[in-house]
Amino acid sequence: MAREFLSNNNASSKDISLWKGQDIISFQEDLQQKVKGSISEKSFYSYFKNTPEKLPRVDILNLLSQYCDYKNWNDFKTTHSKDQLKNKKPVLLKATILLLSSLVLLTVIYMFTPKTNTFNFCFIDQDRKQPINTIPMDIIILNDQQSPFYTKSDSLGCFSWTTKDDFIQFVVQSPYHKTDTIYRIVSSRKNEEIQIRTDDYALMLHYYANGKIEDWEHRKQELFQLIAKDATIFQVLPHGLGIEMYSKTKFINTLTTPTEQLKNIEIIESKRLNGQIVKLKFRVRL
Repeated sequence: MAREFLSNNNASSKDISLWKGQDIISFQEDLQQKVKGSISEKSFYSYFKNTPEKLPRVDILNLLSQYCDYKNWNDFKTTHSKDQLKNKKPVLLKATILLLSSLVLLTVIYMFTPKTNTFNFCFIDQDRKQPINTIPMDIIILNDQQSPFYTKSDSLGCFSWTTKDDFIQFVVQSPYHKTDTIYRIVSSRKNEEIQIRTDDYALMLHYYANGKIEDWEHRKQELFQLIAKDATIFQVLPHGLGIEMYSKTKFINTLTTPTEQLKNIEIIESKRLNGQIVKLKFRVRL
């Protein structure tokens, strides 16, 4: 290990256990450049000056072997075994200890190097079951001990976030969708689709204000296809007064007229069958 470093660098001593200060910094840089490894000064002092008790994992053995110009750990062992048979000389104990010390150090660095987590999300319209990609979604990252970070979804309706935290918390919103707060922890899932509810009040108000009659009619047709012909639809009345049944046509008309009632509608429960809503329960917040 030291021989490999000294072949292209200078140090205050040929004995790696005596290195300190600039020697360690130079070694860190050389290791990073050659095999993309990293070593902290603390770990260097903790493990290069002690005799290791056991070998580290094989991937770490491979990494250090590559630094010494071997293909991997097996190549290192095979080469040294052949040298022993050919020359009939034992492997020097000091060299072995030095190599093992380096490997142990690299193992420790690998274990304690801060890792990052990347979260990937794509937003789906809950009604249409299609990506929300016609307008960008506004995203506010709310992770602990960090100032809020503002970003937007891309042209595919997705966004990614890389952090040292093992969780992510963010608010997602748009002019025509309900605001929602999402919290996720690290999992094996690399990508997640999040369903976002349409804000029908804002959408209908936009259509009316801008004279988008064709869009308004298109939205009505979408709702007619979304809701089954014999769907059970009822409103839960306030103050325990019971329920009020709605026909499909009456409910769709309610959702396509920008009144104060539409603004305060809250879906409590919905049930789908074969891609259509067959049961829907809602209330109007006071």
